[in-house]
Amino acid sequence: MNSSTISLLVEIPEDLHESLQGYLESHPAWSQQRVFCAALSLFLMQNGGGDRRVNRIYLDTLFDYAA
Repeated sequence: MNSSTISLLVEIPEDLHESLQGYLESHPAWSQQRVFCAALSLFLMQNGGGDRRVNRIYLDTLFDYAA
């Protein structure tokens, strides 16, 4: 993944947070950052116009590759 990162502070519904916490507890290889990167990059791939950098971030995140 790209070494440059930006920190985001977002509010999400409590039910979504509880579900995320449950997922993270049962999947220790995943972190909150990894889940959000995968989810956001997938959303942008499906709706944002096909930027290859976003595709690479998605694949790297999904398969846990560090650049």
